[in-house]
Amino acid sequence: MIENKIKCPNCGTQINVDELLFHQAEEKLNEKQKIANLELQKEKDAFKQKEIEFEEKKKKENELFQTKLNQKLEEEKIKIIEEQSKSITEKFELDLKTLQEENTKRKEENQSLKNQQLELLKKEEKLEEEKKNFELNMQIQKKLQKEELELQLKKEKDSEIEKLKLEYKIKEEQQAKLIEEMKRKAEQGSMQLQGEKQELIIEEFLKDNFPFDEINEVSKGKRGADCIQIINTRNKTNCGSIIYESKETANWDNKWIEKLKQDKLLANADVAVLVTTKFPKNIERMTLYEDVWICSLEEFKNLCFVLRDSLIKIDFATSSQLNKGDKMVMLYDYFTGTEFKDKWTAIREGFLTMRMSILKEKEQMEKLWSAREKSLEKIIRNAANIQGDIEGISGLENVDIKLIED
Repeated sequence: MIENKIKCPNCGTQINVDELLFHQAEEKLNEKQKIANLELQKEKDAFKQKEIEFEEKKKKENELFQTKLNQKLEEEKIKIIEEQSKSITEKFELDLKTLQEENTKRKEENQSLKNQQLELLKKEEKLEEEKKNFELNMQIQKKLQKEELELQLKKEKDSEIEKLKLEYKIKEEQQAKLIEEMKRKAEQGSMQLQGEKQELIIEEFLKDNFPFDEINEVSKGKRGADCIQIINTRNKTNCGSIIYESKETANWDNKWIEKLKQDKLLANADVAVLVTTKFPKNIERMTLYEDVWICSLEEFKNLCFVLRDSLIKIDFATSSQLNKGDKMVMLYDYFTGTEFKDKWTAIREGFLTMRMSILKEKEQMEKLWSAREKSLEKIIRNAANIQGDIEGISGLENVDIKLIED
């Protein structure tokens, strides 16, 4: 049974409206009953007082009657004795008749008192009947109020259930979108490269780090590499050039090397670099492959500094020692020397550090995804518990608030 309660605005006490209404009605009924009882008691007291007065009057009159009768008898006896008159009998009959009339009058008064007592009893029965009818009407009214309140609460509960179903449907769609987004991000790989083109990153990186150099983009549809870097210093221009080609594919193609070599000859460049996401078989990191440097995007950010610095030094050596040997010998000496070896070792160490950082980030992301997956499972489990609670409270079955399909 649902209780109808209100909160007192002064003290905050929870008040049962049904009990308050019933209590007020009961107090009114008790007050009315009390007044009726008082009136009835007054009438009973008055009746009792009249009855006492009647009995006292009757007793006195009887005593007076007996006294008078005795006196009359004595007088009549005396008169009979003294006068022996016939009038004694007539007077006695007259007196007797008078006494009989008085006795009849007393009986009528007694009957009147009985009638009054009967009227009082009828009034009591009427009041009792009214009390029963009032209590019955109160019970009927209370029942109707409760049924109306239960109907209203049922409507509100049904509305709340519909609202919950709509909210959970929205949440289900949001969670599905979130799961799909997480899967998409997991498949994309490195978060840093999302939505960017590798060749644009190469050009922007070269422009930002080498402001004196000319970074020329090869127009789409024209033959050649993606980007040509002409090296300039504060003291000299055109110290050498490097061409860059970018490949973002799932499989390696050896034709890229031959094409880049031809592009190198066509552009009269000194060094060719292929930045790729896929390496040849048995090659996992940056290396010189068939006279072309191949590397990943992260390795490129270190390799470009080394190659540029090497070309600047070769140009300087060539300019200052024109008569001391061939350029190829100098280039061979440089690439087989300690300086290049040390720089290459630094590049390799930087690459390994970067690789470990990427692996660590990948491990952290996998942990994060695992934690989010557990959170999703917890949400789904709690949603199922809420579904059971709603079905238990509402009495409905198969309330559809599932976040995902079974």
